[in-house]
Parts: sequence; C-alpha cells; structure tokens
Amino acid sequence: MRRGGYGAGGCHSPSPPAQPMCGERCPHLGWRRRPRADAEGEGASGGGRARGRDGGARRGRGDRAAVGSVRAMGNALGTAAPRGPRRGEPLGSPGSFDELHRQCKEVFPQQMEGVKLIVNKTLSSHFQVTHMVHMSTLGPSNYHFNATFVGDRQLSPTEVFPTLVGDMDNSGSLNAQVLQLVAERIRTKAVFQTHQAKFVTWQFDGEYRGDDCTATLTLGNPDLLGESVILVAHFLQSVTPRLVLGGEMVYHRRPGEEGAILTLAGKYTAQKWVATLNVGYGGAHASYYHRANEQVQVGVELEANTRLQDTTFAFGYQLNLPQANMVFRGLLDSNWSVGGVLEKKLPPLPVTLALGAFLNHWKNRFHCGFSVIVG
Repeated sequence: MRRGGYGAGGCHSPSPPAQPMCGERCPHLGWRRRPRADAEGEGASGGGRARGRDGGARRGRGDRAAVGSVRAMGNALGTAAPRGPRRGEPLGSPGSFDELHRQCKEVFPQQMEGVKLIVNKTLSSHFQVTHMVHMSTLGPSNYHFNATFVGDRQLSPTEVFPTLVGDMDNSGSLNAQVLQLVAERIRTKAVFQTHQAKFVTWQFDGEYRGDDCTATLTLGNPDLLGESVILVAHFLQSVTPRLVLGGEMVYHRRPGEEGAILTLAGKYTAQKWVATLNVGYGGAHASYYHRANEQVQVGVELEANTRLQDTTFAFGYQLNLPQANMVFRGLLDSNWSVGGVLEKKLPPLPVTLALGAFLNHWKNRFHCGFSVIVG
C-alpha cells in the first residue's frame, strides 16, 4: 500500500478525490481549501487556532502599519502648520546708524546752482584724483582738489580698507578722512577739518559690526584744556530679518553747559518698501521709501523739531530711463519749494551732463545749475 501524499494521518490516495467519502470533506482538504479569513474567524482547534492567532497578529500589525502610512500620507498631503523662524537663521547686519534714511535720501535731487566742471582721473587701481571748478552766482567761485587712496582689502563694492580721502580748496581749507579695518568686525575712522589755518573739527569713530548688531562710539572735538567734548553712541539690533531697533545717545559738555539727548530708532524693510522712524527729545524724523518698479522710486520725509517749533514735509521721486541713459529726480516740500535734476550720460564717452532748477514760491527765489562730469 502506497503512503499518502498528505502525511500519515491524511487520505490514502495519492491525489485528492473529486468528492470526499461519506458525504464529508476531508479535514485536511478543508484546511487547505478553506480561505484564510475563515480560519481566522472561526478559530478552529489545533493548528487552525494557532494559524488564526498568527494570522490575526500579522493582520493587526499590518492594519496598524497601514493606518500609520495613511496618517503620514494625510499629513503630507494636508495643509501643514506654518513654520516658525529657524533658531539658527542669521538675522543679518543692520548697518550703521547714519545710513538708516539713506535709501529715501538718494531719491531726492541735490541742490545745484551755477556751473560746475568735475574731472575724475584714475591713476591706478589704488589712487584716484578729482578736479572740480565751481562758478557760482550766489557766492564766490572756488576750486577743489580731491585725492583718494584705497587699499587691497575689499569687503563689499563700497567698502575697501584702508581708505584715505583728502579734499582741499583754493583757500587752503582741508577736509580729510582715514578709514581702517582694525579687526574683522571693528572699523575705525578719523575726520579732520580745517578752515584755512584753523582746526574746526577733529573726530574719531569706532564701530563694531556683529552678525546681527552694530555698535558705534564717536568722540568729537575733544579738548582737555577747555574741558569740552561731544560723545555720541549708537546701537542697532536686528530683531527679525526685516525689523531693526536701536537708539542714539548724544552727550555734550563745555564750560557752564552739560546735557544729553536720547533718540530711539526703528527700521522695517519689506520687499519693495522701507519705513524708518527716529523719535527723541529734540524731535522726530520719519521717512518712507517705495520702489514701484525698475523705473520709478518715491520717497517721503517728515521732520519735526520741538526746539524750533518747526515741521517740514518733503516728497521726492526718481525716474530711471535706461534706454535713454537718463535719470530724473524731483522734489516737492512744505516750504513751497519745487525742483528737479536731469542727468544724461553720453556713451561711449565717459561724460555725464546734469541740469537742475529749483524754485521757492514762498520766498520768491529761483536758481538753476549746470554741471559736466568727465570720467
């Protein structure tokens, strides 16, 4: 007798019969043919119970894994909560205190009158000289000679150290500046100004620029014998990548007089506009700069002086025409003054022409100017 193919306790035929004997199914065949869910649901005895428990455990683990994956998919596809600012994200340097209103002031035109000729000559990559002749209708005409020396260490397109600048006019008056980078974060500046043979100003600055703060200390006209000095301290801190807060403290001392003035400052920089405010005991200075597009920029300034009881308002705009190589700047203020300056470049020549006119309706004063810049 041949041994069955399903074990010693199985059927004795080598292959499963078409129909079970005695009208019942062979239990072994039933276990083979029965669906797995039936075995798990019925919880039959013997190996069926064990297999049902194992299958249920596997199904439980599979269901939990499926639920976890669905939740993960839902979190990935659903609306995520807004992320807060990263703790390690740098805030950026706030710059110097004197440049808080720079972007707004650059929109306004510079006062000009008479005829001015400026010739710039670059002698080398470190040395440049400038000659300026000014024929004025309101005051005496003058001549200025300017020399600039820059070193090899360049931190930005506008910062090169060391830098030495000297300007002297035909009367012998001198204005000199020396800028030096003492350390990676410390800048120093010395300013000397004379009127003919007499010293008028001598000033020393020290500035520390951190990753998100700037601190400056200025010592002006120190006189130990006369017991007079002017001390100015600035501090700016980047609170967020867009918001800068800080302050200024001015202390002055001379025989019979001593005092200090505190000013608070704030600056908010958006994608296309900048708002700046200085508020102190002496008054307030607010400015707003907006860049409408690549061609149009506008600026608004408000200055209030509590000591003089005077408040002024000014609106300026700048129009760039790159295809015509022209730049126009105009202004309108609360003193009934209007003015504008038109600059025109003449490529390929290194020549720039400028024509300006200003009119004060309240004082009935008008003056105009023309300048030629070569180099």
